[in-house]
Amino acid sequence: MPASAVASHSSMLGTSSSSSSDGVRKELLDVLSEVKTRVMDTVGSVDFPMPQFILIGKQSVGKSRIIETLAGETFNFVSGTLGSRRPTVLEFRNVPHSKQSKWSVLDKQSNRWQEHPVSRVMELLGEAHESLGASISDQPVNVKLESPSCVDMQIVDLPGFREFALDEEKQRLADAIERLVTRFMEDKRNVMLCVEQAGDAANLGTLNKCKKIDPNFDRTILIRNKLDKFYRDLTPENVNDWLEGFGDLPKNLEKFALTCPHWQEGLDQPPEGFSTLRAKMNEKDVQIINDLGVGDRLKETVGYAQFAKAMENRIEEMFADAIGPVLKKLREMKDSIQEKKSNMEEEISHTNPSQILNSVREAGMSFGHALNHVMEGYVRSDMGRITLEEELRQFHASYNRNGADKDFALLPSEDFQNIDDYITCLREELKVPAMDVEINGGAQFRRLMFEVEVFCRFAEICVETKKKDVIQARGVAMQSLTWRDVVVKLLSNEAHLPMKKRVRYVGERIKWFFQTQKDVIVDFMKSLKGSADEHMYSTLYSKTVAIIENNEMVKNLVYETFDRAVERQLSQFIELFDNTLASTFSNPWVFLKRASTQLDEGSLEDVCLPSFEDTKERIPSEIESRSGIDTILQKWLASIPQEPSMIDDAVDKAQMLLLKTFQFIRAQVADQIELFAESFFKLPMMRRLEEDMASIELSDMDREGHAARLEALQLEFDTVCQEFDAVGDSIEKLQTFALKAQSKLRSRKR
Repeated sequence: MPASAVASHSSMLGTSSSSSSDGVRKELLDVLSEVKTRVMDTVGSVDFPMPQFILIGKQSVGKSRIIETLAGETFNFVSGTLGSRRPTVLEFRNVPHSKQSKWSVLDKQSNRWQEHPVSRVMELLGEAHESLGASISDQPVNVKLESPSCVDMQIVDLPGFREFALDEEKQRLADAIERLVTRFMEDKRNVMLCVEQAGDAANLGTLNKCKKIDPNFDRTILIRNKLDKFYRDLTPENVNDWLEGFGDLPKNLEKFALTCPHWQEGLDQPPEGFSTLRAKMNEKDVQIINDLGVGDRLKETVGYAQFAKAMENRIEEMFADAIGPVLKKLREMKDSIQEKKSNMEEEISHTNPSQILNSVREAGMSFGHALNHVMEGYVRSDMGRITLEEELRQFHASYNRNGADKDFALLPSEDFQNIDDYITCLREELKVPAMDVEINGGAQFRRLMFEVEVFCRFAEICVETKKKDVIQARGVAMQSLTWRDVVVKLLSNEAHLPMKKRVRYVGERIKWFFQTQKDVIVDFMKSLKGSADEHMYSTLYSKTVAIIENNEMVKNLVYETFDRAVERQLSQFIELFDNTLASTFSNPWVFLKRASTQLDEGSLEDVCLPSFEDTKERIPSEIESRSGIDTILQKWLASIPQEPSMIDDAVDKAQMLLLKTFQFIRAQVADQIELFAESFFKLPMMRRLEEDMASIELSDMDREGHAARLEALQLEFDTVCQEFDAVGDSIEKLQTFALKAQSKLRSRKR
């Protein structure tokens, strides 16, 4: 590039490459760009709070030529008919002493800049846009230019708005483009460069879109392009009004009018060089405006040189303001990476091959102990909170999906057609407490106890007791058979199985509840760190939960041990209850004895410790009261006729005795559901789970998997260390620059 062109460029910008302000601005842009690139190269995609310019406008208003003008050379990467299909991020870096421009494209796979000739860059960008066809993408393509003729700035070129669509497909494309561009416009970090063709200010459609999003035009800059086509319409009388927009443009809107380089059609490059032609176009704009007698204030809004100068000043101001937010973002990243690094260091130390078994057991024991706090009701835990309706639907879906043979019914009665009927009954008829409240842990268990008790109380003798069954049950034996024996036979035959199925349902519901609390326990352990009540719980929770979450082998071992403990308690619960039912139905008369004492409704004021004489009087009365049910039964049994001629009446009364006896047994069993669940399921889970976790053993496959995990973890740890160093270096670099800039500013003021 000729030296005169470079000099012309410098003079157009109104700056000197040796001036202190230009040096600070360039260093600022370089530092921020270097920090962003370094962090993104190491950490990956990061949403930096850095401002940027976005170029928006309709198709064919000259957006591409604006970019070429800022670049200082021709750079057309899409055809005029196709248009762009994705954002194009262009980073321009002015290098005054460079002899030629250097173009680079960001490789998305390696996240590195790859240098290419400008012709190849245009091919790569053209392919990136054309590959989308009639669709669009928000994934940008990144290009960097280092040149003596470009300005120092970063700009995002967005697809142009389409006002006309020939068919439905093109209309969908136009709508998609508008949604994409609008998302960028709504980002308050983006300054909108609104490109319009010079003309009547009342017809600026893109500016109207900007007004809807930025009504005060705080981050909108209007560029009226192709000023040369409007020369003939400008007169000394109207030029000032036109530059102001004839009252249609707000006073506070930053606006520029300019002519971009253009030359004879058919030539790929201007004969005299692009930057030279750019300077000539600027001089012509300035000359025309001067000849028309434009005021000094409005002269600063005409020509490329004024526009470029304003852009660089705006960039310096924006990026200087961005140092604080960027430093804050980097410090947050550093803290996050430091925490991740510490967790990984701890995991590596805990998963040392010589300690892995102890680490797994320690994690499991902490997990088991945390179950107690979850069952007590941890208020801040939101994980797994569900209503009773959601709980029942998930329970039904789980068993229906598994397709396993069930020896229990999912609905309490044949009168319920489906789960919806049962849920409606629970909500509207039985009014289950906290039916529609999302809860977990111990509160959910308490609600479950209410539901399963209701389920058991729906038990009925489903088979009709017929006359022949009653007569058949009263056969002959070595001793005479009484109606009491007949009732026992009928109960065992017709009532035992319905109660057994409902007890099985209770066990399966409790099992499913505990199995769904695993993630709740992990969430509790994880949420303690940094909370106000962290000091109230064991410090091991926060340490061991990281191992459980990050090491899949440890997590699987802990979860499998937990599930085995649940299965064991289910078996014990079912076995104990089955034994209880078997003894109950083999001799229900013992089971039917009433409690030996009852609570009266008197006040507590007159209660005192009983004397020895009171105790001696109490015991006979309590024993006598237990025989009260026997007296009632004897009356019922005595009322059944013994004569063969009255067999029909005897059958009816035997059936009534059967139903009354079953009702009493059902009520007693339902009353004891919570006792059995607490004693043989919940308490053993809370007390013995730690013991189970302490007995975890590793298989050979587990050890092999752990060795592979440890190797991968070490590689990941090395990467995290690099990320930590990169972010730390970036913070130090920004802080150093800020101190230098402040020092230069103070010396300049002196």
